Amino acid sequence: YKKDDDYRQYQYVYLEVPKKNGKSELAAALSLYHLFADGEIKGEIYGCAAEKKQAGIVFDVAVSMIEQCPTLKKNCKLVLSKKTIYCNRNQSKYEVLSAEAYSKHGYKPSAVIFDELHAQPNRNLWDIMTFGAGVARKQPMWFVITTAGDDPDKKTIGWEIHEKAKKIISGELVNSRWYCKIYGAEPEADIWDENVWLNSNPSLNNPEESPVISLENVRFEAEEAKSNPAQEKLFRWLRLNQWIDNKSTSWIDLTIYDKCVQRIDLTLLAGKKCYAGLDLSSTTDLTALTLVFPVQEGLKKIHTLHFCWIPEESMKERVMRDKVPYQEWVNQKYLTATPGNAIDYEYIYYKILNLSKLYDILVVGIDPWNSDMLTQKLQNETDIIVEIVNQTIAIMSPAMKKLEKIIRDKKIIIEKHPVARWCFGNVSIYVDGNENIKPMKNRSIDRIDLTVSMIDAIAIYLQHEDDESIYESRGLTVL
Repeated sequence: YKKDDDYRQYQYVYLEVPKKNGKSELAAALSLYHLFADGEIKGEIYGCAAEKKQAGIVFDVAVSMIEQCPTLKKNCKLVLSKKTIYCNRNQSKYEVLSAEAYSKHGYKPSAVIFDELHAQPNRNLWDIMTFGAGVARKQPMWFVITTAGDDPDKKTIGWEIHEKAKKIISGELVNSRWYCKIYGAEPEADIWDENVWLNSNPSLNNPEESPVISLENVRFEAEEAKSNPAQEKLFRWLRLNQWIDNKSTSWIDLTIYDKCVQRIDLTLLAGKKCYAGLDLSSTTDLTALTLVFPVQEGLKKIHTLHFCWIPEESMKERVMRDKVPYQEWVNQKYLTATPGNAIDYEYIYYKILNLSKLYDILVVGIDPWNSDMLTQKLQNETDIIVEIVNQTIAIMSPAMKKLEKIIRDKKIIIEKHPVARWCFGNVSIYVDGNENIKPMKNRSIDRIDLTVSMIDAIAIYLQHEDDESIYESRGLTVL
């Protein structure tokens, strides 16, 4: 499509499609078109991927296409060692870049083809190749040709652009510079329905033109997946192009958790009674506070609110080391960075004090570890009741099982909060011979503090309100 000035209407193309649907061939063809036939003098075409090996796949397909076309071969120079192709007629070049090896500046792209954007380890290469790049060109193009990602935390650049594309397709976001197309099955789709397979895989609808995959092979893959959870995950991801939400944990899948998540109108909670759970953790890691509002007048379901803190100095180190977007969460007001290299518990004290003016906090349940100073201050200077929640399996198991039940039954509304979701997805659990469970901080994938604070709040709630409580004061000590 072209605008009235005869330049392209679209500058960004987003195509999301399952494996084996000709993605690499399309990316290679686009690269060669912009190298040979786009009319750009001294054009710079870049094929971008996460790793050198992945980046080389499209390049190798492009080389194969050239080898089969004498005209193209005569008009270019192949430098295989540098994975670069030069066009003799217009002095343009096609070069492969990976997230492992690229310079920070100097690119003037006329076209960029991102292969498997979801696999990028961070957003650096994307930012370099899009922000301000191409300003010297009259009609530069950016192509994203990718499959869905295995991204439970939904924090990658691939997920970010996927969500943008979905909003453009639905009309929620209007952006005339983007053309977007997504092939894949919706989360609630019947994954064993052959019509779902056909709609998700354009090559299945054109078996003669693209015989890469066959319906017979997909049927075989589906049969394997029905009896093997690991194969089902791969079938959903690679054949039906569903973004993977499940981490290899032994508690609740994030897909189930997500069904209870929504934005909460805080005015509905004003003055409502609630129970607080506080996990102080280490002074150099996350400190977390969760408020649990039981069913009461004006609330037909349990509600939760989340708050968390991190030392500013250690946060900067962990952003680089662990690839966790703490700074982004701070910018979005989901996480508070406190000055220095350790949590100053004064911040937590005043936060609880201010929250107690907004909500009727009946009890604060707190992990006894390293809590003496804060609990004494709350006791001596406020009328807030503080109770210790010992982190034993006798206390944690009933709370976790209660939390799991109300989540599975959708009897809880969990505040939309990316840090809380991340923590929940990180949980690994210990199970004893009696099927009692507790979260394991030392064996979980990463921080789980907001989940622990929610469990602590549920433990206090059970102790004081739930008719099915089996605590009978075991492990709970009123201070």
